[in-house]
Amino acid sequence: MSFFATEIIDQNGSYFNLTPAGYGLLVAVMLLLLLGACYLSGRKQEKQGKSSISTKQLAFCSVAIALGMVTSCLKLFDAPYGGSVTLFSMLFICLIGYWFGLKTGLMAACAYGILQLIVDPYIISIPQMLTDYLFAFGSLGLSGLFSGKKHGLLKGYLFGVLGRFFFTFLSGMIFFGAYAADWGMSIPVYSFAYNGSYIGAEAVLTIIILAIPAVQKGLASIKTLANS
Repeated sequence: MSFFATEIIDQNGSYFNLTPAGYGLLVAVMLLLLLGACYLSGRKQEKQGKSSISTKQLAFCSVAIALGMVTSCLKLFDAPYGGSVTLFSMLFICLIGYWFGLKTGLMAACAYGILQLIVDPYIISIPQMLTDYLFAFGSLGLSGLFSGKKHGLLKGYLFGVLGRFFFTFLSGMIFFGAYAADWGMSIPVYSFAYNGSYIGAEAVLTIIILAIPAVQKGLASIKTLANS
């Protein structure tokens, strides 16, 4: 792992920092995932008898990921050991699945997870890195399961958020369980409470916004535009 990351050991334990080669690899993978998501979205439109507008799909995915990244930096609350309540950042990633379906949603969400890793990496092992970044953020793409369903965005958002919570809960138990003793909790209870607090708070705020009729109408119009 030394070519792509270097190990740092200090009073807080050991962790890894990415090397330039590591950052380059992640950027390349992210771009491949975005292009793959664009390709899959185009194939879906071809099967529906529509013309494939790959550039348009890529533009919508890129804008959603950019908005998700920007809003992830606008934090309403920062948890002490990582995680935060952001200004609806998860919603922008779930929108991609809502627009273009499951395959495109998953690939774009994984690209977003890699972007999060590039911008704010915290790596103690490869399994932890995959769980916290690729799997957790990638799960937001599960919103695509409800792309064509009634109230698809709301259902998809909830399912995507539950997917992210599942992997952060696992990560909390497996990799960060040592912090549970500081709070006098068992490891599963600590992980559930810690990760559920910030993910749940953002989900509730987002659901309130999605319940506004004008917002529902506006997002439905954007979906129509994305697939036209």
